[in-house]
Amino acid sequence: MSTTQVSVVLLVDPRGRFLMQHRSADAPISPNQWGLPGGHVEPGEEPLAAAHRELLEETGLTVDRLDLWWRGLKPGASQVEIWAYHGVTAAAQDDVVLGEGQAMVFLPPDAVLARDLATTAALLVPGFLRSREYGHAAVRARALA
Repeated sequence: MSTTQVSVVLLVDPRGRFLMQHRSADAPISPNQWGLPGGHVEPGEEPLAAAHRELLEETGLTVDRLDLWWRGLKPGASQVEIWAYHGVTAAAQDDVVLGEGQAMVFLPPDAVLARDLATTAALLVPGFLRSREYGHAAVRARALA
């Protein structure tokens, strides 16, 4: 059985908020839960390219740089490999175009942690918030403003 690759993006704005997606009620995975922008890596596509593509498709946003923060298997789904990238944006909420889900919004970290998180977001977001990379991302994002 082959491994499915998924790329997700932890995107931080100048206020240190995360871009989160409220998934649709009819989503095949994690309906009505909060997740990260991202999706399947297409055949022949690199995970980084997929992260940029999915971010654009789901939000209308582009970023100059995404850095790999974590790579590993999704808990309970040993055939799903997650590539988690992080980046910064100067975009405001009004710049976000909803391309998928019920909502795509920037949320402060405490509000993110209070949501019903999808499995992948629950795996990644708390650790990212405690990471050195989040601190650096928040500083880089403020410099964009």
